[in-house]
Amino acid sequence: MITFDQVTVQYEDTSDPILRDVDLTVEEGELCLVVGHTGVGKSTLLGAVNGLVPHFTGGTLFGRVVVDGRNTADHPPRELADVVGVVGQDPLDGFVTDTVEEELAYAMEQLAVPPATMRKRVEETLDLLGLADLRHRALHELSGGQQQRVAIGSVLTAHPRVLVLDEPTSALDPTAAEEVLAAVTRLVHDLGVTVLLAEHRLERVVQYADRVIHLPGNGRVVSGTPAEVFRTSSIAPPIVELGRAAGWTPLPLSIRDARRAAAPLRRSLADTAPPPARPTSPEDRTELLVAGGVTVTYHGVPAVREVGLTLHGGEVTALMGRNGSGKSSLLWALQGSGPRKAGSVAVAAPGGKAQDPRKLSASQARQLVGLVPQTPTDLLYLESVKQELDQADTESGVAADGIPARAILDRLAPGIPDSSHPRDLSEGQKLALVLAIQLTAAPRVLLLDEPTRGLDYRAKGELIRIVDDLAAEGRAVVISTHDVEFVARAADRVVVMAEGDIVADGPTSEVIVASPVFAPQTAKILAPLPFLTVEQLSAVLPAVLPAAPPTDGTDPAS
Repeated sequence: MITFDQVTVQYEDTSDPILRDVDLTVEEGELCLVVGHTGVGKSTLLGAVNGLVPHFTGGTLFGRVVVDGRNTADHPPRELADVVGVVGQDPLDGFVTDTVEEELAYAMEQLAVPPATMRKRVEETLDLLGLADLRHRALHELSGGQQQRVAIGSVLTAHPRVLVLDEPTSALDPTAAEEVLAAVTRLVHDLGVTVLLAEHRLERVVQYADRVIHLPGNGRVVSGTPAEVFRTSSIAPPIVELGRAAGWTPLPLSIRDARRAAAPLRRSLADTAPPPARPTSPEDRTELLVAGGVTVTYHGVPAVREVGLTLHGGEVTALMGRNGSGKSSLLWALQGSGPRKAGSVAVAAPGGKAQDPRKLSASQARQLVGLVPQTPTDLLYLESVKQELDQADTESGVAADGIPARAILDRLAPGIPDSSHPRDLSEGQKLALVLAIQLTAAPRVLLLDEPTRGLDYRAKGELIRIVDDLAAEGRAVVISTHDVEFVARAADRVVVMAEGDIVADGPTSEVIVASPVFAPQTAKILAPLPFLTVEQLSAVLPAVLPAAPPTDGTDPAS
């Protein structure tokens, strides 16, 4: 179905090719998971499938990419639209109509499909993806999972043979992600659609993959079964990391298989207490923000309902809940920039008197509460990194003895040139730049809205280090996220929202383990033992499994 024949892609502004001598064949009806760290060429590989690379992106493509018998060098993307359907990270960015039914029909209108055929395909797609009850709904009213299913349906009505999905679950809560992945696997098994799926949250998708295409970062591509590739790959989900640590062969890829393999390990660990998953928070924690009765409404519809919340210095709090539960609305209300119909917010000011950030100017509010939105680039509007940093220093009034934004950025993400355009940075670098801009104002409370979106495991580890440092300085940090694996490693406390209310609030180990939806993979595999992360397990394994064999294939006697 898809063939890469000695494919090399070279962009004009790079010294080395992003893809080098790639030989790859993807068969019909395969679900291929494309993995690799940020910046290794995953988007280039996916873009080459429908001709966006190089027809739209520029650069030079050597070799041949053939899709269903068509050479992409001879067929621009518009001539491959009936063969390859592409769904990006944010479905709203790709919508061009107002309702579900109109969006499903739009692609067929562009391909001049006869009206009778269009109507039939729309009905088929509505049933296939479970969208029949939503056919007349406005797209902006749908949940994240529903929007993603509509985006998939909008390309399926053209009956493509190949579906390319770029991080389809990055913005979705666990339940919505399961909805989308269930729809994708049904397409593969029932219709024989070939799927190429790039995803950073591998724990969500690895069990569904027939094959893994790994880009290690040197322009090369490694392809094989999930168990083969993840045995030695530099990037792997927690379930695989746990299997490696325990020396299991073959590596389990589903929770069911892992629990079966872990039965002897659970018995060995029965009397072993895990080490703390997080650095110990100071016992004497200062109340930095106290909110009471916070209510937010949009057009009369409540998004946040009389919420009370207290944030302490030195504490990292995860804010969780399904899409549309009110997390972002609450963060913006706490920061003072968003609407607030009722309630109070009091933030401890340097002088000792608590203040409401909504009653202050924007620059004064930033000195109390900093907020990094879901899309960090919303706060980046200048032409270079240096201009952004200088502007932050000016707006924050950094004195001679203050810490300039450049110094903060170098601590968060060293090596970013002053001349770089902010929008050319990786997702992790953009996040670090916006963090540096916000921290220049020295806020004691920092709110991060979905900061892990688009980050690989390595970048998430770096973000955890940054958050730990901020907490160690006595700041209160709130992270709104759907990433349960990140929460298990990064948060001291978890607050769960539903329909604008707080429904759970407590220590991370208690809240996320109590829910099968929010539990991380390690907790599911080792339950009822109180382990949350692979790092906790690795710390105690030498004591309980002193003769565990090496997992890299070497001779233990050598």
